[in-house]
Amino acid sequence: MRIAEAKAVSASEAKSLFSGLHSLPVLVLAVSGGPDSTALMVMAARWCDSLATKPKLVAVTVDHGLRKESKAEAAAVARLARKLGIAHRALRWSGRKPKTGLQQAARLTRYRLLGEAARKAGAAHILTAHTLDDQAETVLIRMSRGSGLSGLGAMQRISAVPEIKELFVVRPLLDIPKARLIATLHASGISYADDPSNRDPRFTRARMRGLMNSLAEEGLGAVQLARLARRLRRADVAIETAVERAVADLFVEMPGAPAVAIESRRFADLPAEVALRLLGRAIVQVGDEGPVELGKLEVLRGALDEAQNTAENRFRRSLAGAIVTLKDAQILVERAPPRRRKVLTKRRPHGPKGVKRR
Repeated sequence: MRIAEAKAVSASEAKSLFSGLHSLPVLVLAVSGGPDSTALMVMAARWCDSLATKPKLVAVTVDHGLRKESKAEAAAVARLARKLGIAHRALRWSGRKPKTGLQQAARLTRYRLLGEAARKAGAAHILTAHTLDDQAETVLIRMSRGSGLSGLGAMQRISAVPEIKELFVVRPLLDIPKARLIATLHASGISYADDPSNRDPRFTRARMRGLMNSLAEEGLGAVQLARLARRLRRADVAIETAVERAVADLFVEMPGAPAVAIESRRFADLPAEVALRLLGRAIVQVGDEGPVELGKLEVLRGALDEAQNTAENRFRRSLAGAIVTLKDAQILVERAPPRRRKVLTKRRPHGPKGVKRR
């Protein structure tokens, strides 16, 4: 959508965007100073002013210290927040920055600092300005990385922050095109910052952003990609419900050790996606290395299927801190023994030859 053709977000529309949040005592707004987050702060302030009983709004700007303009941009957010009657906090990412994976590190740091600010403010919800365009770009990025159904569902309106307990991210603008947010600011004469890194081709999201116009010409625009994400989330919920039933029916937890047994015949009768997720659940529950990479889980499942179809019917492999064994019509998933640490000893200058231990 072109900015010249975009309509500003009306007061009644903004009210519906923030619906369900009026009963929360405190809301933290993540405001960088760019057009999306500035529009979020402006609309949240106007929505709040229309309420009889209103939550306290706290705008938080995380200065990553990656550009010389960032300090001035944080100060500009503080001035606008003051005009809108919103409290403001500026937090800075101090210390050395990684040479690789910079954007991911910046994201994790941003949520960590936002979480700290939320706790101090007594808030459990952080509002971010993710837009329809951001959702479409996320779908493309995850497609390019081979994500499964859950990943292609992209962002949800409300989601937990995995790194921080009892903290939720709310994305009220997820169905709104970026152009409409810019039009909203133009209509009110409110300026905003422009971050050139959003167009830097070194970053994946910027490259995907550059593809959007060409894709839209072929009928695959932000609206279509966001619709795809909604449909995949809907399918994902249905599959997860089936997995929950399968867990209740098939998981037999073994006494005395972290282990789960599954009857192999009934496992083989499950729909492929349900069986795959069930196996992943067992490995995560029993193992000690966290979530299982989908590609590796698919390889393991394929090898297990092949073993089930042979006369020998035996199988044993490890993944993510768990060992999966097929024997006697049973799939056993148990905790793998601790890995032996590699110890290298240096040769002593005046003694017998040293020994390398591996």
